[in-house]
Amino acid sequence: MRPGCAPVTLTPKKLMEPLMLDADLKTQLQAYLEKVVHPIELVASLDQGEKSQELKSLLQDIVALSDKISLNLDGQDARKPSFAINRLGTDIGVRFAGIPMGHEFTSLVLALLQVGGHPPKVTQEVIEQVRSLDGDFRFETFMSLSCHSCPDTVQALNLMSVLNPNIKHVAIDGALFQDEVNARQIMSVPTVFLNGELFDTGRMTIEQIAARLDNNAAGRAAEQIRGKAPFDVLVVGGGPAGAAAAIYAARKGIRTGVAAERFGGQVLDTMAIENFISVPYTEGPKLAAALEQHVHEYDVDVMNLQRAEQLIPADREGGLHEVRLANGASLKAKTVILSTGARWRNMNVPGEQEYRNKGVTYCPHCDGPLFKGKRVAVIGGGNSGVEAAIDLAGIVGHVTLLEFDGKLRADEVLQRKLRSLPNVEVIVSAQTTEVAGDGQKVTGLHYTDRSSGESRQVPLEGVFVQIGLLPNTDWLKGTLKLSPRGEIEVDVRGETSIPGVFAAGDVTTVPYKQIVIAMGEGSKASLSAFDYLIRLPVVSEAHEEAVA
Repeated sequence: MRPGCAPVTLTPKKLMEPLMLDADLKTQLQAYLEKVVHPIELVASLDQGEKSQELKSLLQDIVALSDKISLNLDGQDARKPSFAINRLGTDIGVRFAGIPMGHEFTSLVLALLQVGGHPPKVTQEVIEQVRSLDGDFRFETFMSLSCHSCPDTVQALNLMSVLNPNIKHVAIDGALFQDEVNARQIMSVPTVFLNGELFDTGRMTIEQIAARLDNNAAGRAAEQIRGKAPFDVLVVGGGPAGAAAAIYAARKGIRTGVAAERFGGQVLDTMAIENFISVPYTEGPKLAAALEQHVHEYDVDVMNLQRAEQLIPADREGGLHEVRLANGASLKAKTVILSTGARWRNMNVPGEQEYRNKGVTYCPHCDGPLFKGKRVAVIGGGNSGVEAAIDLAGIVGHVTLLEFDGKLRADEVLQRKLRSLPNVEVIVSAQTTEVAGDGQKVTGLHYTDRSSGESRQVPLEGVFVQIGLLPNTDWLKGTLKLSPRGEIEVDVRGETSIPGVFAAGDVTTVPYKQIVIAMGEGSKASLSAFDYLIRLPVVSEAHEEAVA
């Protein structure tokens, strides 16, 4: 389950305006704070600056809502403004450097509850794993208030610091501590440091972090998987298609398993979702958490953090297919539904990988604030690229949008908005050829003018790549039929070229990569798998066990 005490969905009405808490939000927050069990103290480290006064006002508002919370304004932390949330009489606490509003407001509420003794909503197995970690772990997470990927990482590390006194964590708003961001050359968020050294970048769950720190985690997981009986339906992938497939299979009363590298898939990297029918607005992480919760309401064996590496088809009709995992274990099933989704497409030009997270990024919402006042490029003239350029134009100094085609492909309403912005330049018929840098960070971009053949250079400090997706099918090449683009070829029932193996979602040849379509295709593939199962010849249990 997602770390934290669910459901906590408080969000200030104006996401990027730090203060103040309006009356409705105070009422909701007060109801949550009634769950605080142990007295806690907020210890603020402030200076005379405007942001320190804003933080002081926020903390005073919080203290006024609960008699179990007190405020100490004599903190001596070097980062100002910052504050700690401490459980009185213990060494349990978490720290924020900055004002945790925007997407991090939920992280603040969860930290108050967890430090205050309200039980977290994670499995007992994960709790015991975190508590048993031995060592001195001092984490720093650089985040931005507009980053929708950061809260999961912040909340995971906050919870770990509550569960284990050997773990300390501070969440740092990079926009307020720009000197540190520059000194550490941080160009994407979340970026996590452990004991002063880079630990990782990108969204991380408590399960992922605990597994990284626990040397025996992979071996234990593999041993558990080896002991599992064959499934009737094994879903590979935990995005919208995989979740729908699992639910539809479980509702049929058949043995269902899900093996996912990260539950939620590409949805976790999606900001605003405004076309999910009957839900006018939601955000990717919130939808992903709802998908996982829905799946867990059924008898589904969910195996998260498991990457599939090989599919071995059954040697006969009605036999067992095998999926080998990266940890060396294997899963077997009568039918398999492949829903491994897609990933961001790379430009595949010199310098792209070298400067990934050093100026080359794929998330304008997450990393845009780190480029405040700077010059950046957006690669791609579809809806995603134009939307990114529009968003970035309000933050950075200048945006150059480059499109390979002779014209933009985005919706006209987006193009009109883009053309109205004074700090955006659009270059079409531009083939990006190289990302330039000084060895530490991006300094420019080279492209070829496809109309004239001339090579040109754009000096800049950030490159946001928005050129579509690639299906996650590298591990399936040579096993089943793929399209020239690498997508799994399926028929109208979701069947692949291998009997008993089905596929759904962005990984397939089904057009229009949309969440609602992926869910429908996952449901259809699951129903097709069930129909396949009930038409198989009856095999005695003794024979089935012998074959397995």
